[in-house]
Amino acid sequence: MPSRVYLDWNATTPLRSEARGAMLAAYELIGNPSSVHAEGREARRLVEGARAILATAVGALPRNVVFTSTGTEANALALSPGLRGPSGGPVERLLVSAVEHASVLAGGRFPADEIGQIRVTRSGVIDLDHLKALLREGPPALVSIMAANNETGALQPIAEAAGIVHGAGGLLHVDAIQALGKIPFDIKVIGADLATFSAHKIGGPKGVGALVVAEGVAGLEPVLRGGGQELNRRAGTENVAGIAGFGASVRAALQALPEDAERVATLRDRLENGIRSMAGAMVFSDDARRLPNTVLFTAPGLKAETAVIGFDLEGVAVSSGSACSSGKVQPSHVLSAMGYDPTVAQGAVRLSLGWSTEPDDINRALEAWRKLGNTLLKG
Repeated sequence: MPSRVYLDWNATTPLRSEARGAMLAAYELIGNPSSVHAEGREARRLVEGARAILATAVGALPRNVVFTSTGTEANALALSPGLRGPSGGPVERLLVSAVEHASVLAGGRFPADEIGQIRVTRSGVIDLDHLKALLREGPPALVSIMAANNETGALQPIAEAAGIVHGAGGLLHVDAIQALGKIPFDIKVIGADLATFSAHKIGGPKGVGALVVAEGVAGLEPVLRGGGQELNRRAGTENVAGIAGFGASVRAALQALPEDAERVATLRDRLENGIRSMAGAMVFSDDARRLPNTVLFTAPGLKAETAVIGFDLEGVAVSSGSACSSGKVQPSHVLSAMGYDPTVAQGAVRLSLGWSTEPDDINRALEAWRKLGNTLLKG
């Protein structure tokens, strides 16, 4: 039997060998990182080493990195009323783009009546004029805009949005979970006040995330209270092995980023051209700046659930959108926000590539699509 082709990298990635090695070494340690004896200090060394790696990678200070259990928890921690910048008052409301991940749309700890949504264009890019209008309508706001969409791959104009938000006395949170390791990302360069990350999107283990806070941002209130770990910002004994794997995956991903991004973009373009060879097929957000690895497409009459099963039977793993919601039979909220009819949104299939994707994987995926297209789109 031929090996399977994995094209669902935006859902999760294979564990990098560097991460696996770091984790295996960490599993040999006995100590609790909060203990002051030699065993505890050795565990602490691994945690702080990973903290320094992530901080350096994204332009932050190590003391401003908070490790969490997941990216979802990191988002919940970031969306905290009362946050304030170096020269402004506390934020009193939350504005989120309409295409955010479900963990951001949930609003963190903001009351529902203090949460507003920012429109996006047909390309899935935030409407900056609408952002300006919403900021004028009330007190200082925390604004949450993802760097790269997990379904379409569309990149947002984060630096421009940061200037607008800061000019209105607000703060900017960036969900950078899909961006890290795929495109350059630096919180100082783009002007983010808070940014969130997840290890398993870049070749690290599942179950580890992080919130990074810019220097001068204060007022962060923990979601979990208890022993005072993570400088009193997230209670609970740190996942030492997971954090060590996170740090190793960050280092490996950034070292390979320029070469991987160029190679994967070439494969992505060939994949898109092949998909479009089927009459009526369309790729979403193809007129916007996008991640180099992501293709979200549909064709007239295509049903996503049927297509995903069909690809799977052909040995190709793809998805129908976000891994957190793809098992639910409902249109993508991302495509709905972009103005697409539910019948179109229900047919969207996502293919996402990664560092080990090979040309033959693209050949296999296109062969599967030709078979499926000829079968599923008849009539």
